[in-house]
Amino acid sequence: MPFLESAGLKIHYALTGDAAAPVVVLSNSLGTNFTMWDLQAPVLEKSFRLLRYDTRGHGRTAVTPGPYSIEQLARDVLGLLDGLHLDRVQFCGLSMGGMIGQWLGIHAPDRIHRLVLCSTSPKIGTLEIWNGRIEAVRKGGMNAVATAVVERWFTPEFRARAPQAAVALLGLLQSTSPEGYAACCEAIRDADLREAVASIRLPVQVMMGARDPATPAADGRAMAQRIPGARYVELEASHICNVESVERFNAELMSFLTAA
Repeated sequence: MPFLESAGLKIHYALTGDAAAPVVVLSNSLGTNFTMWDLQAPVLEKSFRLLRYDTRGHGRTAVTPGPYSIEQLARDVLGLLDGLHLDRVQFCGLSMGGMIGQWLGIHAPDRIHRLVLCSTSPKIGTLEIWNGRIEAVRKGGMNAVATAVVERWFTPEFRARAPQAAVALLGLLQSTSPEGYAACCEAIRDADLREAVASIRLPVQVMMGARDPATPAADGRAMAQRIPGARYVELEASHICNVESVERFNAELMSFLTAA
């Protein structure tokens, strides 16, 4: 897969599908990389050109010194779009990727046609939770948090029904740079977009897992209510709802992105 350098950051990405089709950008969650969207790619590529990338500090994108900010991570997206000569795109982000999408919807609406915010919130977690996780990772590496995080990513029923999916995501988490992970934790910890999301004037779909302890569905409903005209969808899933509820996720995503 290719790399692009933007403002000194080497970004790993994949751009696939019909070059004449509208572009959809997919933004990964904390502790994964762009392969978390493998179950969406074949469906989206039938109608769209698909841009997936590894967020700063994740996957094969460079790990730069932290702390990071959500604004910085969102400007990385704008730099990638500029480098690839992509003017206006549809954007779908999950968890951290959804916070990046919120920032883009607030501050760069001219670059976004439609916005999908999944398993996310304008304010995620507490200072104590994030500081505890940052300290654990910096002292003990990714294995210090990996098992507990994956248990929150999927319901017990899904982990029993599809253990290979949980193992695959655990592998992504364990392979993430501890420093990149901690720096992104700092970005999420310090972000509070609760007031600003009300200024978004784009077509927005919010998709949440009904059993998500990390970003509870109630937070997603509140966010959707603050964004004028936003559509709300709730899936029978935990945090990584694009994997746990893949068929409905794909159907709802395609329905929104292809609507007249």
